[in-house]
Amino acid sequence: MSAVLQKLKRFKLRALHNQKKFGVAGRNCEEVLRKGCLHLQLPVPGSTLCLYEDGTEVTGDYFWSVPDDSELVLLTAGQTWQGYASDINRFLSVFQEPHAELIQAARQLLSGERAPLRQKLLADLLGTVSENIAAETRAEDAPWFEGLESRFRNKSGYLRYSCESRIRSYLREVTSGASLVVTEAREEYLRVVGAMCQKLQAARYNSSYFDRGAKAGRRLCTPEGWFSCQGPFDVDDCASRHSINPYSNRESRVLFSTWNLDHVIEKKRTVVPTLAAAIHDAEGREVDWKYFYRLLFTSENLKLVHIACHKKTTHKLLCDPSRIYRAPAVPRRKRRARQRP
Repeated sequence: MSAVLQKLKRFKLRALHNQKKFGVAGRNCEEVLRKGCLHLQLPVPGSTLCLYEDGTEVTGDYFWSVPDDSELVLLTAGQTWQGYASDINRFLSVFQEPHAELIQAARQLLSGERAPLRQKLLADLLGTVSENIAAETRAEDAPWFEGLESRFRNKSGYLRYSCESRIRSYLREVTSGASLVVTEAREEYLRVVGAMCQKLQAARYNSSYFDRGAKAGRRLCTPEGWFSCQGPFDVDDCASRHSINPYSNRESRVLFSTWNLDHVIEKKRTVVPTLAAAIHDAEGREVDWKYFYRLLFTSENLKLVHIACHKKTTHKLLCDPSRIYRAPAVPRRKRRARQRP
């Protein structure tokens, strides 16, 4: 034991609510406490040491089980520490809205942090307090537009573009489905796709789904820009309550690109092949292309889902056979002429 007592243990020490840390070494708890108080000009009587991580008091034999280079907090009489979450709670209680001092303090803590869990907590906090949800233009929130082309001047414009890009990619897949039909029916298939394209153009490719400024019923978010996961294709809701606001900060904008507009009745496995077969087997009947349009490009068959809720298994759902062809028009009966008395 005497050999152990001669060994110096190294620690990083700081005072309560002080981000500045300094190195200190000692052969026992009392020596480290005394050196720390001397450096910080604090009274030794009533002072204690505890782990920064969880607030455990460092005394007696426990001193030797604490790893070298651990971070300690020096507390004076009456002070308490519940672990690193105390820093975050203090920030949130002092600042009710994003504030420059809060962001700077969080960044200082994060810059010297190495523990993965603490890094995540601080990074999440920093992301939250850096949100500028209400801002819309590049001039109001320049960091949000980092990495985007200069032609995007406002957030809603970029989110509309993002949604339109997804819908356009669906249209390209539907167009390539012409290869599924025989040559004789290919012209009719492309005519139907052309009709869908015209309807999409008139609806601006349903880009309003991601636009928080669009009217209710035409957007999938709140007026503030919050999107909620609609859950996997085979359930009615998201059990995890995933939500995101891509208007808030750059990271949320990037993460939102991983969310999917998932086809409940699958586009590639079911809808497109059914459309091709319907055109091939029409035999004089008129394919109800508007039904297929809704399945392919609208929220009637699209669910916005977090990547974790996007099941890539076969959905095993079919198109409604009664809606594939338009019902033939029923000829009106001619009214009989009234006979005059």
